[in-house]
Amino acid sequence: MPGVRARRSAAQRHALEAVVRQIRACEPNGRCKYVREFNQAFPSYQAVLSHPQLEALLEAAGVLLVGDYHALPASQRYAAQLVASLKKAGRQMVLGLEMVFARDQHILDEWMAGEIGDSELRERIRFDVDWGYEWQPYAELLQAARAAGANICGLDCMPRGDLRRISARDRHAASKIAELRAANPEAVIVVLFGESHLAPSHLPQEVRNCLRSERVLTILQNHDPLYWRASGELRPCVEAVRVGEDVVCVFNSTPLEKYESYRLCIERWMSTPAERPDFTSSVYNLVGALARALNIDPYSPHNGTQPRFLVDQLPEVCLRPSLDAVVRTLERRRVAAAEIRQAEQSIARGGVAYVQPLNTVYMTRWDLAGAAQPVAHFVHCACRGVLTQHRANPAQPELTREDVFYARVLEIALADFGARVLYPARPAVRESELYILYSEPREKIEEQSILSYRDYMRMVDFLVYHRDYQRNLRKYWETPPLIVEGRQYTGERFEFVTGMLGDILGTDLYEAYISGGVKKRFIRSLLFRRLEKPGVARVAYFAVARRIAAKKPRAAIG
Repeated sequence: MPGVRARRSAAQRHALEAVVRQIRACEPNGRCKYVREFNQAFPSYQAVLSHPQLEALLEAAGVLLVGDYHALPASQRYAAQLVASLKKAGRQMVLGLEMVFARDQHILDEWMAGEIGDSELRERIRFDVDWGYEWQPYAELLQAARAAGANICGLDCMPRGDLRRISARDRHAASKIAELRAANPEAVIVVLFGESHLAPSHLPQEVRNCLRSERVLTILQNHDPLYWRASGELRPCVEAVRVGEDVVCVFNSTPLEKYESYRLCIERWMSTPAERPDFTSSVYNLVGALARALNIDPYSPHNGTQPRFLVDQLPEVCLRPSLDAVVRTLERRRVAAAEIRQAEQSIARGGVAYVQPLNTVYMTRWDLAGAAQPVAHFVHCACRGVLTQHRANPAQPELTREDVFYARVLEIALADFGARVLYPARPAVRESELYILYSEPREKIEEQSILSYRDYMRMVDFLVYHRDYQRNLRKYWETPPLIVEGRQYTGERFEFVTGMLGDILGTDLYEAYISGGVKKRFIRSLLFRRLEKPGVARVAYFAVARRIAAKKPRAAIG
């Protein structure tokens, strides 16, 4: 009724005008096509719903897409009440959240298991930096879902602030929802996602493309045109309305309350003093730069020639005050001694280390030269699939020492190559430097190493001999004893010889790439080789050696 609507809403509309003007002055995204499509998608409703009618629609659906107005606590509290209601009805549940990146699922799992508390969860998922809204309502939702026995999953991916990629985020979320359905065939999947994603052609359409036989119900909250229209109903309170066959809208707040909460959020963001530099963004920017340079699509849902959803595999980034603090953290998390030693060396050199078993970058400071190689190592691990294959198939084939040797050399070489792509000023390591090693003073060698001077010279002989061996493989009727011996090295000797061969090969590969002797397609093929499989690493190593041999001067063995 127009008269009822005017009397109920006049004062609120006048107050709202001033709030909306302030928001528009600070928020340009409200005029973009994606947001306009949502605002114009639901101009009216079909009927007012009673509580039993709403409950019947909820019960019939397998996927509930709940619109979230992030700045409004009532929006998250409705989701918490919905979870509690479904629990009371005895339904098995999965809760999918936009506020948590899918890449941070392991952190959410630790919180679900009680291994970390709310404050650590908030810090490690970077809630205040990456999300920025009020923590308490979301914490209450998480706690309600855990109490209800729901499986809680992150659905979002980067970048949140770039509306040019917002459709890619919808496709990514839909793919994740399809994975949740496959893993939880009997559960109702409750998804809390930003309201503008819920226009019929946005996330709902992507979900239906992935789950064609699924009953998907979109639940809007406090949508402005529907609220103003419902205010004209001749009844004291409208709980919900039916907008379409698979769309309802519930009311738990007024537009004035909604927009005022957002205005206060903007005010808080603008008044918050600048914090220390965001190293996580810096690391992810390098990952994105290397991915673009190598034609890697971070949003690809396919394995093989692309890593599946690289955005979901991005490493956790932890800043620590000192090297000792990093070591204590790694020891507490029971990382192998060899990994800890490599992390120590990497941080001592450049302040940054990538620890693959934890998929975590540890930092004591920001240094582009120091960050480039750990970032490149991560990208290589993601392309190989080692960050996901262990969960899918923990039983891996046992490798020979030769396999382990060449796999490690290639890991170092490809990390060195990627580091040079990101930081071309990285010092080169060439074969000529092997001969300089012969001139190292005996006292210096024995002071810096637990190995004897004789062992050291034996390693240098191996390195020089191996470089000739790899260039002239067809001239050797059988593998020389020194080559066999060197490929069996362990401990400090293994790290020394694989490090030198890897750094030299990385320099060779980069210089051949820059000169055009090696194409990007070949580099990509190396990144995707499954080095954890028997024989693969050795074949790949000698394929690289053959490809770049013509571009390098041949050094004779004296």
